[in-house]
Amino acid sequence: MSSDRLAADTPAASRGGIGLVQGTALYVASVLGTGLLVLPGLTAGVAGPGSILAVVAVLGLSVPLAGVFAVLAARYPDPGGVASYVRRALGATAARMTGYWFLFGVCAGAPVVSVLGAEYVVAALGVDRVVVPLLAAAIFVPPFVLNALGVRVAGSVQFVLTALLLAVVVFVVGLGAPSVDPARLTPFLPHGWAGVATAVSMFVWAFAGWEVGTHISGEFARPRRDIPIATAIALAVTGGCYLILQVVTVGALGARAGEGQVPLLDLARLGSPRLGPIAVGIIAAIVALGVLNAYLAAFAKLGASLADNGDLPRWFSPGVEHGGIPRRALALTGAVTALYFALMVATGLELTPFILVHTSSMVAIYAVGMVAAVRLLPRASPGWWMAVVAAVLCAGMLALAWASLLPALGLAAAAVVVTAVRRVGGRLTR
Repeated sequence: MSSDRLAADTPAASRGGIGLVQGTALYVASVLGTGLLVLPGLTAGVAGPGSILAVVAVLGLSVPLAGVFAVLAARYPDPGGVASYVRRALGATAARMTGYWFLFGVCAGAPVVSVLGAEYVVAALGVDRVVVPLLAAAIFVPPFVLNALGVRVAGSVQFVLTALLLAVVVFVVGLGAPSVDPARLTPFLPHGWAGVATAVSMFVWAFAGWEVGTHISGEFARPRRDIPIATAIALAVTGGCYLILQVVTVGALGARAGEGQVPLLDLARLGSPRLGPIAVGIIAAIVALGVLNAYLAAFAKLGASLADNGDLPRWFSPGVEHGGIPRRALALTGAVTALYFALMVATGLELTPFILVHTSSMVAIYAVGMVAAVRLLPRASPGWWMAVVAAVLCAGMLALAWASLLPALGLAAAAVVVTAVRRVGGRLTR
């Protein structure tokens, strides 16, 4: 029996690991991210009430993508995540590219998350923006500490964070709901279907993150049973949150929804000018902490896996095993994140370049991952058909994102160089 199949089928009592509740909390956190803070207002600005259709559309598009990652993670619980699937299907160089895209490309989004969270907290509390860099830096500390204690501790804390987040979101929606006026839902398509299409492309950011769970799949006690359930629950929870929030945002704020920098704050103030900002500040802090907590667990496990496969110095490999704590790889992630954060502060907290690095790497990972899934999964099985659909969708995403793919191409070139150096080194030692 293969090691991945053995890991998937071994009983929880003998394997140990995170359970369904912890795993679901990590999945929800990886998807229900900073988009919650800004997208409802931004998409309402470009599509009006039609932005509600955009949420439904992207939720539907997310089903095959989330489903494929769930099938792969349950079938091959491996800390390498998507990179390990690509290694099986497309070879070592493609796997190295995929790993570098995630560890060094997607990681550029970490300081974006902390800065967005800090900006929202500052706006909600009415504090001077000069403290944003300090607050953003402080947001990094708890997730790093939690992950240094292990993914099980991080998962347990994540359950509390996710429960608090959902409770406060319900509270904010409750504040704004009495102000909903059906008249604000007309005209339903003020910017036509082109506006809806723009909103769909924006909401892709909101529903990204399904690949994060693949890197912690090996830490599940019962991956074959729990990962599909956790994925389904996370899909329902995140989709429901975005849909309800979008309806209330458009119905309560109308044309004003896309005007402010902090639309969730505007919504909360409708119901309670005093309590609303406090609630939104809490949401911003929890979102930032939760997203970083989930992603750091994935970055660290992937870094250890890449080192174990020789794609990074082997010094970073300790902790790759089930139940291990990859503290050295976590330290590497901290160094990469700190570099991106320093560059961001030096450029006056300009987020766009870092978002482009993040999104271009994410799109590349999805596209290559779906190709690997088509080759790995049994032909004509439900998972295979979902992979085919998702591969077509990812091809469309690549076409839309072609102008921002330069960072991903640079990391791919670095992976090719590593392959060439290793081959030359191998020949010289013969």
